[in-house]
Order: sequence, then structure tokens, then C-alpha cells
Amino acid sequence: MVEIAVGVPAPDFTLPASDGNHVRLSDFRGKNVVLYFYPKDMTPGCTQQACDFRDAHAPFEQVDAVILGISPDPIKRHEKFIEKHQLPFLLLADEHHEICELYGVWKEKSMYGKKFWGVERTTFLIDKEGNIAQIYAKVKVKGHVEAVLRDVTSS
Repeated sequence: MVEIAVGVPAPDFTLPASDGNHVRLSDFRGKNVVLYFYPKDMTPGCTQQACDFRDAHAPFEQVDAVILGISPDPIKRHEKFIEKHQLPFLLLADEHHEICELYGVWKEKSMYGKKFWGVERTTFLIDKEGNIAQIYAKVKVKGHVEAVLRDVTSS
């Protein structure tokens, strides 16, 4: 099991991306990476989070930060989500939740008394050397993007 903690190297991975390519995390060395895991495209909380990252995209670019979103949704759904909300960053498809498991965000959840497995909304801030600089677990959407921007700006 890979240790996920602040200060350790972020586990590398390759996933299909919404632009038709495959993205490898290590390709972004030399940039800050905001790697955010979210449960599902087109749902209210996930839409708000994506739109908040969209609205703050320029300030993230100014501090040399790349935003990458990961969910178990397939690429076709990501493409519709991006088109509907004009998202200027890549969404990655982790359909078999291997990367979600690797990062420890694939959890047993409960809703209306039913248990199921899914993504626990979590963001990792990865520094230019590829190390985890910050972990935001059990993210509450309101104010989250501003907190991440503050942290990446001060690093």
C-alpha cells in the first residue's frame, strides 16, 4: 500500500483525459497540480465545485498551477460535463476506480440507510517537485477553491 501523506511523492498514474489523450501525472513536474477527486459529473455539488475551479482558472494559471479532476465517470460523460459548463481544464476517467483506491478516496459511503462504495470528495495539492503539499479530505464545496488557491499562492 502506498502511503499518502503531506511531504511524500504523489503516486504517479496514467489515465484517459477529456481531450482524447492519456495524461500522466509526472508530465506536470515543474508545475503545481491541483488534483481533485469528485463523485460524479452533473450532480449539484460536483457541478458547483467544477464551476468554482473554472471561475478561478486564471488565478491558478498565474501561480503555475494545473487543475485536474478525476471521477469514475467515462470520458463521454466528462465531455458533456465540460461542454455544458465550459470547463477549461482536463477531467480524467478512472472508471475502475484504481487511482481513487491508490489515493485512498474510494470509500464506503451511506445514503438513506444504504451502503455503497464511491469517491469521497478530496483534493491533493502537489508541488512542482511532485510531492504532496496539502490534502483536503471530506471537502465541503463552499469556500474550497479559495482555500486551495490561497495555499498554492503562498507555497
